[in-house]
Amino acid sequence: MRNYLFGLILLAYAGTLSANQDSDFLAARQAFQTGDAKRLDDYARRLQRHALWPYVEYYQFRMVLQTTDIATIRNFLQRHEGSLVADRLRADWLKILGKNQQWQLFDAEYPLLGNKDTELLCYYYQRRLSASDKTALTDARSLWSTPTSMPDSCTPIFQALISSGQISQQDIWTRIRAALEEGQTAVATHVNRYLTGNDALNSADLNNAAKNPQRYLETLKSKIKTRSDREIVLFALLRLLRNDTNQAYVQWLKIKDQLTASDRSYFLGRLGYRAAMRHDSRALDWFREAQNTAQPYPPSDTVLAWQVRAALRVTNWDEVLRTINRMSPAEQQVDTWRYWKARALKTKGEALEAHNILIPLSDEHSFYGQLAREELGTMLSIADKTYRVSSGEVSAMEHKPGIQRALAFSRMNLRTEAYREWSWTVRNFSDPELLAAAEVARRHGMYDRAINTANRTVSQHDFSLRFLSPHRETLKKVLRQHELDEAWVYGLIRQESRFIADIKSHAGAAGLMQLMPATAEWVAKQLGIQNFRQNIVVDVNTNLQLGTYYLKHVLGTLDNQPLLASAAYNAGPGRARRWRDNTMPLEGAIYAETIPFNETRDYVKKVLKNSMYYAKVLDHGHDSPTLKQRLGVVRAAK
Repeated sequence: MRNYLFGLILLAYAGTLSANQDSDFLAARQAFQTGDAKRLDDYARRLQRHALWPYVEYYQFRMVLQTTDIATIRNFLQRHEGSLVADRLRADWLKILGKNQQWQLFDAEYPLLGNKDTELLCYYYQRRLSASDKTALTDARSLWSTPTSMPDSCTPIFQALISSGQISQQDIWTRIRAALEEGQTAVATHVNRYLTGNDALNSADLNNAAKNPQRYLETLKSKIKTRSDREIVLFALLRLLRNDTNQAYVQWLKIKDQLTASDRSYFLGRLGYRAAMRHDSRALDWFREAQNTAQPYPPSDTVLAWQVRAALRVTNWDEVLRTINRMSPAEQQVDTWRYWKARALKTKGEALEAHNILIPLSDEHSFYGQLAREELGTMLSIADKTYRVSSGEVSAMEHKPGIQRALAFSRMNLRTEAYREWSWTVRNFSDPELLAAAEVARRHGMYDRAINTANRTVSQHDFSLRFLSPHRETLKKVLRQHELDEAWVYGLIRQESRFIADIKSHAGAAGLMQLMPATAEWVAKQLGIQNFRQNIVVDVNTNLQLGTYYLKHVLGTLDNQPLLASAAYNAGPGRARRWRDNTMPLEGAIYAETIPFNETRDYVKKVLKNSMYYAKVLDHGHDSPTLKQRLGVVRAAK
């Protein structure tokens, strides 16, 4: 009895010591963030046995890195070689070396770096240029095409590319157009300085077009003379087009004759793109008109994707096939377009070619991989792919330093740091190691890490880890009240929160089922919950009660179709209704693929895919519906 009590005392002491050390680490981290070196040093003396001691050392080094000698830095890197914290310090040091053009040291350290960002990549190209490497500019040229802002370290590279003629004035205008297309006026203005002559972008006109595109276009009349005028006009039209197809089209008709054939083709392609996203029946005509001009502007894969979706809405399979074949080779290999290409081929009687696409696609664990299986007449099966890790594998994994650091961050609710440390640690793991790590994460309640890690396996899988089912007894009770499909609800929660009970989104959604405050309050009133407070929404039982009630409500108002209800849960019931066709029924997969919001489209496909796997993992039997049955047919809006 005495030994038992002594053991309990030791456990309690260890727990208190761990909590105190965690508190000290948080204080040390705050001292680093506020630049308080003395306070950081005080806490560092207490943390030398803590799992996150390497980070405390990193914080100390980071504050004096500019003046620290090379031998001391390399000693730290050697002691922590292979760790994320060493990679971070090496990256910080390399940026100092690159800025100071200390190329000999840079050459020695850069190949050892794991996470290479754009700033360091540009320093790497600078180094190659300084060594008269003739291939450096050719390799660096791809950096030019980005429409977003680039680090200062890239400026010498761009200047060298322009001076050498590898970036032309046309290339500069192309990047300006790409930036304006994304609304990045500051980037366009910055890039404008590389233009020569009197034809540069007029900053005053650009500002006027950004502030009020309608007024700017109405005051133009016949003033479109220069390249700058044309680009700003196109920018103003695109600004209008974001909000209203017809308003932009009216302005376009007034000024189109003053633009070049290539410019007209470009705008018509964007007009078709926006119209397709709004399910406007004119979209395909505009896409075709864009390509029938004297100088057709090459459409991006994004534009072509919406041309395919517009064709799917009207089941124009010839157009689907032609447009997919115009995509870049890489885009054509995306599972979405492989599936729809196979479907188009089948309608043309080319079953063998279609099957040659569907067979390898059916092995992929994706929404379209599942649909491919069903096209081939094969049902989803996971039993023969299961790999179970041993207790020894799990114990060994739990003692890995990187895993312990991630667990420590998670224990202190530092999720971003935990995510980074975990991702770095498992990056080169084999399938069994990934599954052992996923099991460790599951046991410690890091459900998001468990799922994401198990998802990475290539040939050996454990779908019970990919599709975790925590809180099952609690969920079953509320599901019985609403007669909801357990597999579907689990599929939705997995996508919403990865089962992190206290998570909150930037928009304010909270808990397992990510309820917005207004929704939670409305449901609480319907359920008669007295003295409701928003802080109880993260409680597991409360969140599941509120979330399943709302999901059942949405389902009942949308023809009892999980597809529409999933879209509504993410984007709102009004939008889910508007995305139906006005005149004819839509195949469920076509409805899902033509959802105009990227986030919601991806969300809906993953929720329905998840549902299929949960039906297997939770052993719902052979009577569970196929994915096509879950998708159903969406009736016309009228």
